[in-house]
Amino acid sequence: MTNLKFIRENPDLIKEGCRKKGIIIDIDKILKLDQERRGIIVNLENLKAEKNKISEKPNEQEIKRLKDIKIEIKKLEDNLKNLEETLSHLVGLVPNLPLPSVPEGQGEKDNVVLREWGRKPKFNFKPLDHLELGKKLDLIDFETGAKVSGSQFYYLKNEAVLLELALTRYAFDILMKEGFVPWLTPDLVHQRFYEGTGYLPRGPEAQTYEIKNTDIGLIATAEVTLAGIHTDEILLEKDLPKKYAGFSHCFRVEAGGYGKYSRGLYRVHQFSKVEMYVYCRPEESEKMHQYLLSLEERIFQGLKIPYRVVEMCAGDLGAQAARKFDLEAWMPGRGDWGEITSTSNTTDYQARCLNIKYRKKDGRTEFVHTLNGTAIAISRALIAILENYQKKDGSVVTPKILEKYLGIKKIEKKR
Repeated sequence: MTNLKFIRENPDLIKEGCRKKGIIIDIDKILKLDQERRGIIVNLENLKAEKNKISEKPNEQEIKRLKDIKIEIKKLEDNLKNLEETLSHLVGLVPNLPLPSVPEGQGEKDNVVLREWGRKPKFNFKPLDHLELGKKLDLIDFETGAKVSGSQFYYLKNEAVLLELALTRYAFDILMKEGFVPWLTPDLVHQRFYEGTGYLPRGPEAQTYEIKNTDIGLIATAEVTLAGIHTDEILLEKDLPKKYAGFSHCFRVEAGGYGKYSRGLYRVHQFSKVEMYVYCRPEESEKMHQYLLSLEERIFQGLKIPYRVVEMCAGDLGAQAARKFDLEAWMPGRGDWGEITSTSNTTDYQARCLNIKYRKKDGRTEFVHTLNGTAIAISRALIAILENYQKKDGSVVTPKILEKYLGIKKIEKKR
């Protein structure tokens, strides 16, 4: 959430940030409502002061005035409540401002490729996509998933189950050596937390499944639950940065998420993920962002999956991110790149929403900066592994770094 005081003092900067992100919000309306709100507060204070003054020994005329004051106060308080609700909603729609280094643009075509790593595999046969491989090797079952849960749900079977567990442990082993604290988080949270991290249940960026007749929803990522750990707390500067790694299931509405590259596991309603989350001092956040990106690269370099690093343009950042990088893996089944991880610097946006501060050495408090990054999104990692490691006979070699977790070197067709 953007600070109302900051909006009041920097309206042109806010308008420019909204323009860059392609988000239409009437900032002038917010300023007007804020002015009305402050005017009502002044009137209320004056009326209450008058009420207190004449309440001591009121004469007959003042008794009548007291009745009128009470009516006026009630009316102003009702107006203030309604106005503050409207104002809070509008301020909540104001996005985090993109950092100055973020490239301008309004969509995927404007994102900037920073570098590529690894060699794309060369096949002497027509490569299959992960759906075909998953069916031939009896690893993925979308038909049963659709029967039991609906479209875009699936079952993993046989070696695919072992791959999920192996990838999870592989990511945790790397992160724990880097000082990340491992967490297994809830899959359900109160509304305050999914909205406070920027995962709105309605609108163009809606991803959250809400539970009927409750204020609870399913998380789209462990970012939500990891952010909730220190809500309403004041951390100590000496304890920063805090580095957390959380495993959770992730649930996403993916309304309208159908396209030529949305087949199979690429865009599903439920998957598992290991998420990195960092609380740090504001002056550290850009350095920590590069650090999270380097860990994502290390994980996929270890798997020997060819990828490229892409910086998102301002219009592709979403509401909460001030800067964002994606890793896109080469996916032979589509003959193109596909996103497998992302890492975002949300600066103090989530901290303001969830009231997370730190106490400086001089005793003053300030909002922390928070960052998040995907270590492993299992469903998309499976796509990259199956498609890049496939062989002409229809088998799939497992990445060497996972052999110690899997106990097998190859996935072959069941007899």
